[in-house]
Amino acid sequence: MVIWTNLKAAAMRFEAGDVAALFTQADGSYRFARWGRPIVPVVFGTDDATLAVIKGAIEAVVSLAGHKMALTDPELGANLMLFFIRDWTELPPVPGLDHLVPGLGSICDRLAARNANQYRLFRRDAEGAIKAVIVFLRMDDALSAMAAEDLALLQAVEAICLWSDRAFAGQAPLAQIAGRAVLRPQIAAVIRAAYDPVMPVTADDPSHALRLHARLR
Repeated sequence: MVIWTNLKAAAMRFEAGDVAALFTQADGSYRFARWGRPIVPVVFGTDDATLAVIKGAIEAVVSLAGHKMALTDPELGANLMLFFIRDWTELPPVPGLDHLVPGLGSICDRLAARNANQYRLFRRDAEGAIKAVIVFLRMDDALSAMAAEDLALLQAVEAICLWSDRAFAGQAPLAQIAGRAVLRPQIAAVIRAAYDPVMPVTADDPSHALRLHARLR
């Protein structure tokens, strides 16, 4: 799986404002977080072949970040949960899921009303670091048309940081090169910089984007 190309060249074309936009919310606030513990993925609603592809994509992005994976999370068991469904009505009856996602029924109603095909919930620890991500994917025509490898890589990227709710509205984090989906090198460079050990696990000051940008080079 190819997830980046020339990070240095890409960084030279990525300005500090571009980095800040990735973590600036629609309300104008700056909000960043990264994982503070090893990632333990679990996938529901897919076959074994697709499961292997998804876990491979997660491993690739975690390796890019210089972060770690584990076999179990001592608090949660698994902390990156991906659910593949056909309809939002499938989720509320799942035993115990409403404890993980409070208000699950009303959330599913809103998602169905908007004809949404995905939902992502980030949970953070006392220090503000990501401790869990829950991803729901309703496999509509658009998602079903994506190659499993491309969809897996996209979900891994979306879960590795707390991005802005509009970070990828203008340009997706993946690009097509010779018929293959790859992670855009600018985004790969930002992920690597975000996981630099000297950088904080969470930030709400826009000056954080300047520090990230300095590390891209």
